[in-house]
Amino acid sequence: MGKSLSVSPLAPAQFPDLPVIEGVRFATTAAGVKYQGRTDVMLALLAPGSAVAGSFTRSATRAAPVLDCQAKISGVSDEGAAILVNSGNANAFTGKGGVAAVEAITAAVAKACDVPQSRVFTSSTGVIGEPLPYERITAVLGDLTAKLDAGSIAEAAKAIMTTDTFPKGASASVEVDGKTVKIAGIAKGSGMIAPDMATMLVYIFTDAQIEQRALQNIVSIHTDGTFNCITVDSDTSTSDSLIMAATGASGVDVTESEAFSDALHTLMLDLAHQVVRDGEGATKFVEIAVTGAANDADAKTHAMSIANSPLIKTAIAGQDPNWGRVVMAIGKSGAAADRDRLSIRFGDIEVAKDGWRSPSYSEEAAAAHMKGENIVIGVELGLGEGTATVWTCDLTHGYIEINADYRS
Repeated sequence: MGKSLSVSPLAPAQFPDLPVIEGVRFATTAAGVKYQGRTDVMLALLAPGSAVAGSFTRSATRAAPVLDCQAKISGVSDEGAAILVNSGNANAFTGKGGVAAVEAITAAVAKACDVPQSRVFTSSTGVIGEPLPYERITAVLGDLTAKLDAGSIAEAAKAIMTTDTFPKGASASVEVDGKTVKIAGIAKGSGMIAPDMATMLVYIFTDAQIEQRALQNIVSIHTDGTFNCITVDSDTSTSDSLIMAATGASGVDVTESEAFSDALHTLMLDLAHQVVRDGEGATKFVEIAVTGAANDADAKTHAMSIANSPLIKTAIAGQDPNWGRVVMAIGKSGAAADRDRLSIRFGDIEVAKDGWRSPSYSEEAAAAHMKGENIVIGVELGLGEGTATVWTCDLTHGYIEINADYRS
């Protein structure tokens, strides 16, 4: 990474106070994978019996760690498990050497943590196409295992960052059968963000009790409505991974709990929004809500066409209420639309109605809405009951600066 980045103006005031999740411990260290003078490796050790589920990028060029996790994630075991993450190098497009690196790391972690190699999950994030100096990672495993601590999740969030300007965390607690279940999650992501799983790295932990298959089902369902509904730049990474672990330490079975499901969805949406708020160069957080589409799939197609339009994103950056660009994005999306039924809002301001500029439209009021940090674009298609909401950010010169500097 090149020059240091200032914290996003959309960042939360501070990192949240995440609860300790019984059954998981964390450790971080500086291995010098790429960055100097900062932590770049995170280890999470899970108690025996933990259920592990995940969701991963569908990129055709996905990295060796992703392929390895996909092969393992559905496994069930009463033994412990471990997650190891490095930043600075994606171990992607590295051929047989990348596979060998994953094999070496997972074998070393299995030995150091006394868990089966089939229960070691790794993620790598950073530059694509550079061999991963895995020996630097295996060399610090002793340091990592010696420092494992249940209260170190905040440090774990920092260790997995690349171009992120702030660490991302969220938590939730929910009452199930009169007992408290806790959830805590961390994420990294700032650029190369577009929905095709999660397009980032996300790790979520809970002390709930739930079987692997049920956990996988709930993770997949909520990923579609959260991480798959955000975009920064329309680009899908080779390395995107979401891993969730349920330690069962609370003894509370949440398999049939709607309250747990709702709490998990809220937490995942919080993390997804934080990724957008840290979009490279972002100064605006943008919600796009489409209603009245022929179906939900069409609604999402329209919403993502708007969210990924460079013309719309630069207009938002320039605080220009150019609603004609929204009309353009709807027309090009490929989903069903009828020009003469289309209505558009910026915040509470109706700018277009039934295919015409609204008689009540005020350029001054629309421009005032565009000056805020939180922008809402509403589209009513008038064709059916389909709805979708997605989130994005503006596109500024800062995005160019960050990515032009990324490998230097």
